[in-house]
Amino acid sequence: MEHTDRALRVLSTSDIAGLEIGLTDVVSVVEQAYRALADGSSVTPPKLTVKPDDGRSVSYAMLGRDGAREVVAVKTSYKHGLKLDRDRQHYYTALTLYDDTTGLPIAMMDCGRIGSLRTPAVSALLARECAAPGARTALVVGTGTQGRLALPFLLTTLPDLDRLLLSGTHPDGIRAVREQLAVHFPDREPELVTDLRAAAAEADVVVATAGPATPAAIEGDWLKPGALSILVGHGIQPSTLHRADRVIATSAAQMAVTGTDMADADGNFPDVDAEFPAVIAGRARGRLDPAERIFAYNSGLVVTDIALGHRFAELAIAQGLGTEVPLWQ
Repeated sequence: MEHTDRALRVLSTSDIAGLEIGLTDVVSVVEQAYRALADGSSVTPPKLTVKPDDGRSVSYAMLGRDGAREVVAVKTSYKHGLKLDRDRQHYYTALTLYDDTTGLPIAMMDCGRIGSLRTPAVSALLARECAAPGARTALVVGTGTQGRLALPFLLTTLPDLDRLLLSGTHPDGIRAVREQLAVHFPDREPELVTDLRAAAAEADVVVATAGPATPAAIEGDWLKPGALSILVGHGIQPSTLHRADRVIATSAAQMAVTGTDMADADGNFPDVDAEFPAVIAGRARGRLDPAERIFAYNSGLVVTDIALGHRFAELAIAQGLGTEVPLWQ
């Protein structure tokens, strides 16, 4: 199925799920997106948020341009039933891509898989740039969507890791983590930990991906000198940020808006020492000293969704997947 002028190719959840993409490919695409943002060719304005006073839902709209791929896109996210059990919630996220060289639409797609790959890829890049030299032990806290691919991506950027620790309480999630690791690194096996404090004290890299209801709460003084803690969801306490020797954020502005649960009693944050796009581009240093405890805040930037979404669109179009909709005809 060839792309036609002004027709919009719609890629469903199942279309995206059937596409094969390697972890190295994902990391490369995400890294390129950060480099383009650092050199000024990409644009990512602040996202818009709508949340009714009764808290029934939350929705976001994010517009951006990836200068490396010359693609403009809009990502929308809508979650309803925030106070309900997870199986009663409704969540929809979509990405619409436009070719900024021809002015034609490329595709509209479900964005769920893109987020599940993009976020652990960013954590893995943070680990590559900010972990102490000779890092050998990684601890992942949480077994939800973001936790399930955290270890395979970490091994992609830090292949010398020899201990893989996992903290989780949900049997299905733990099983899913093991299954994902077996798919990508069949010779590796995670160690399930029960003493979180002891595990945190041994870890060179901690990736906190747990949900808001997690009992996990790693304190800053549990971490050894040189440890890197990466916050994606929940599982580490504000002290890991406030007692860190160095703070890295994918976006300082986003951390101030979405990371409010990590603020101190007065609602303040420590200064961000470097933003990650500049680190990736070599314009700032991730780590200055092997003994530094570093806190890294991983918040999604829409340019990474755009880049990875465009890569999926390329793969889908090559395979003739999706449905062409003459929306503007």
